[in-house]
Amino acid sequence: MKFGGTSVADVDRIRNVAAHVAREVKAGNEVAVVVSAMAGETNRLVALCREAAPLHDAREYDAVVSSGENVTSGLLAIVLQTMGIEARSWQGWQIPMRTNEAHGAARIADIDGSQIIERFGRGQVAVIAGFQGLSPLNRISTLGRGGSDTTAVALAAALKADRCDIYTDVDGVYTTDPRIVKSARRLPQISHEEMLEMASLGAKVLHVRSVELAMLYEVPLMVCSSFADPAVTPPGTLITGENIDMEAETVTSIAYSRDEAQVTLRDVPDAPGVAHRVFGPLADANINVDMIVQNISDDGSTTDITFTVPQSEFDRAMATLEEQRETIRFAKLLGDTDVVKVSVIGVGMRSHAGVAATAFKALGERSINIRAITTSEIKISVLIDSAYTELAVRTLHSVYGLDKVAH
Repeated sequence: MKFGGTSVADVDRIRNVAAHVAREVKAGNEVAVVVSAMAGETNRLVALCREAAPLHDAREYDAVVSSGENVTSGLLAIVLQTMGIEARSWQGWQIPMRTNEAHGAARIADIDGSQIIERFGRGQVAVIAGFQGLSPLNRISTLGRGGSDTTAVALAAALKADRCDIYTDVDGVYTTDPRIVKSARRLPQISHEEMLEMASLGAKVLHVRSVELAMLYEVPLMVCSSFADPAVTPPGTLITGENIDMEAETVTSIAYSRDEAQVTLRDVPDAPGVAHRVFGPLADANINVDMIVQNISDDGSTTDITFTVPQSEFDRAMATLEEQRETIRFAKLLGDTDVVKVSVIGVGMRSHAGVAATAFKALGERSINIRAITTSEIKISVLIDSAYTELAVRTLHSVYGLDKVAH
């Protein structure tokens, strides 16, 4: 069971978390609980590090920011004990959860779950501080963004858990953002692949790293609300291996991401190696490129290259390309941050024709211009002007029949 920052924001909410844990214990399950820091606490600790020194030692940064999860895990263990449940808190180094040396963005190398399993045999609940591990030099390391989700899934794999329940402030994964489309439905079940696409394309329910791990180690995930009573509210969304019944629905969901910026190079001399001259320097600068469109002139002498980067990397991308002006020899460098990526996702696309044509027709009928397109086996993404975000999401949600109540 994993509980995020809003679920453990104060002691009252920690008592609510304890009630969820107690329900699973009463049902006869062996339970490991992973907790985040209280809402806002990690940001506070990061700000303190920056105040102390803008260029601080990453190892000491990890020592500071990991403390938020230590507090939460200790408090939850105390509350469980007051309820008569034997519980013990665990920090990353005590398990141990071994990582590489990339402080602040460490990756898990190995987890020894034997001590926790031994304590299960004594009827003990393990309350584990998420987001943290032990580096090769026996220093505390932190896992970076999505670290607690990643901790929970990795631990579930190491303990060979039947399921990993991710408790959050929503009651599952929806066909699209319910704030935009009132008729959006909670999905009872989706595949790891679909969730991975959704997470990478803007859905904020789960972090990409945790879904990748769940897919790799075949860990079933359940996304559910920590604020709902399971006796009243239906269970959340089960994320698991692809299911044959799911082919009935061609499209599962519509996702969108506002974190996009468009870059265009005009009139680049077209010759072998031109793509490398453009994208090589961006790769060297660790700037991630997503959608790419290339248009060669009628006479084949020049080409226009358009691509997207995260908005946070836009200024660096433009500066990097400007530095390479003489090497690339482009006539103009243009950029736009007022764009959004909208994506249609579904494993059923593999066995259904015309999915893309349906999207393009529906957007065209609403006079929504498409700037760029990318596809995979189970997704179609289009780049459009951000002013049309809500209209595009609603249009696509409706045209694929996602408004209809599932039977």
